Amino acid sequence: MLESNLARLELAADKLEIQEVIYNLARSVDRCDADLMRSCFHPGATDDHGQFVGTAEDFVTWVMPVLETMEQTQHCICNILIKLEGDKATTESYFLAFHTLVIEGSSSHMVAAGRYLDTLEKRDGVWKITHREAVFDWNQLEPSTDTWGQPPAVDQLLRGVSNSSDASYKNV
Repeated sequence: MLESNLARLELAADKLEIQEVIYNLARSVDRCDADLMRSCFHPGATDDHGQFVGTAEDFVTWVMPVLETMEQTQHCICNILIKLEGDKATTESYFLAFHTLVIEGSSSHMVAAGRYLDTLEKRDGVWKITHREAVFDWNQLEPSTDTWGQPPAVDQLLRGVSNSSDASYKNV
C-alpha cells in the first residue's frame, strides 16, 4: 500500500510540474519574457504555430517582435489533460488568448481559442517541452471598448504591462 501511495504522489507531483511549465510558457508570452520562454523548452525542442515551424529557440526570436506590436495579451490556460509514460508526457491544454491590437490607428480586441499539444520529457529531474503544436479552433475580432485605459480609471487602477516591470514579478 505504501509503494502504491508513493507512486500516486510521484504521479501527482509530475503532473503539477508539467502544468507549471505550461503556465510559465503562457506567462512568458504575456510578459514578453524571452528568458522565461526559453526556460520552458529543452535544448533542441521544436515548435509548430502554423505561421512558424522550427526550433523553440528560433520561435522565441520570431515571436518576441510579434508580441511587442500588441498593446496587451493574456493567455488563459484551462482543461489540461496529461498522459504520462515514465519520463515522457503528452498534453492537451485548451487556451483562450486575448490580444489588444492597433489596426489602422484604432485599438481592437482579438480573442483566439484553441489547444496546445505538447510533448515533454523529464531530464535530470526537470520537466520541459520538447515539442509544441498549436491548434487554432476559432477567433473573433472587434473594436476595443476598454475604458480602463482612459481617465479617471487609468490613474486609479494598476494596469498590467508586457515586461518584467509588471506587478506580478514582485510575487512569483
